[in-house]
Amino acid sequence: MAEPSPRRNEPRLRPAPLLFEPAEAAADPEHFFDLESIDDPRALLTRATDLTQAFRAAADRAMEFQAVAAAQLADPRRFDRLTAADIAERAEWTEDYAKKMVEFGRDLLRGTDPEGRRAVDPH
Repeated sequence: MAEPSPRRNEPRLRPAPLLFEPAEAAADPEHFFDLESIDDPRALLTRATDLTQAFRAAADRAMEFQAVAAAQLADPRRFDRLTAADIAERAEWTEDYAKKMVEFGRDLLRGTDPEGRRAVDPH
């Protein structure tokens, strides 16, 4: 799993819309967001790039929510708090990575990134 790499001083990219596909299309392994039907290589590159950026933005955002959840679950004020090992097991991470995600999540909850700069609100 990759290390958290917050980019707090960069504006969030607005992802391309991800359209839900009909069940028949999703069942076809060759079908992927209708990219296979685009014949013009310029249009294909544009749409594929849009999708790539959308997936990256979604993955970054989801990772921030993972970190926030990990920090909340590890909060020592919770009577039902989890250890880093417990969080790692649930998220299928290593324990060291879980500890880093807990710290990253605490930074996000405090409103700062790991370098102490003002962070974007994760909510």
